[in-house]
Amino acid sequence: MKRSSPIAGDVRKTSESVLGGPSPLPLYHRLYLLFRERIISGMYAPGHVLPAETELMTTFGVSRITIQRALNILADEGLLTRGRGKGTTVTQEAASLQVGKPIAAGIQELLVNLSHIGHGTTIKLIQFEYQAASPTVAHALNLSPGAIVQNATRVRMLRNKPFSLSVSHVTESVGRAFTQEDLKKYNLIDMLLRSNVEISRVEQSIACCLADDSQAQLLQTHVGAPLLKVSRLFFDENDQPVNFAEIYYHPDRFQFRISWTRDADNKMQVDLGRPIP
Repeated sequence: MKRSSPIAGDVRKTSESVLGGPSPLPLYHRLYLLFRERIISGMYAPGHVLPAETELMTTFGVSRITIQRALNILADEGLLTRGRGKGTTVTQEAASLQVGKPIAAGIQELLVNLSHIGHGTTIKLIQFEYQAASPTVAHALNLSPGAIVQNATRVRMLRNKPFSLSVSHVTESVGRAFTQEDLKKYNLIDMLLRSNVEISRVEQSIACCLADDSQAQLLQTHVGAPLLKVSRLFFDENDQPVNFAEIYYHPDRFQFRISWTRDADNKMQVDLGRPIP
């Protein structure tokens, strides 16, 4: 098999910008993210053979064990195969890295696709309780200070690894329609719909944040690791907020994508987000 490699100048530039500056991420993890991004983007196509470890050591100015740790993680994820005398090769599995369809901005498509993603993962319920809403949650849900809400913290698992961490705050009147056991089995969106709540609109914002100690433990990363934070506020048919959710993703496991198209009514539609296994 013919060995191929990126243009040397391009690799050096990437090395300097990604690995040279200060970062809370260990070197091996930064290399892992770099190689994974190249696989996801198609720069390293299935069948591509990576340069030898000694060449990568020179290119990035790191030790052999650093290179090996990064490549071994990718191999454990099924994106690379490694063999003595055969080199390190991108697998065919890397050609298909998405689960389900993009989330569409139209409200019905949004709910259907959120439910679809939920069905493609498993749930670990970490915390479930009714308690007084914090000032931030009370303001978001348009509640009086101290109003009782249902709080639930859940981790979604994709291929036995944490995919996302969600913290939901549901108004008490809606939350009493389903139980703790329900949230261990079903997607929260499905629970809202089964509770006869008609979602009329959703407000969403996206930001970056750093993992605290609890988030780092649940997402199996380190304190200070960058996370993608998606905040969603769901409104019922009376335009009253019923659920305020904050979802945290590994930035290398979720992609936010916008694709502008026109629907039959000549209105612009947007495709939003996809998980990456």
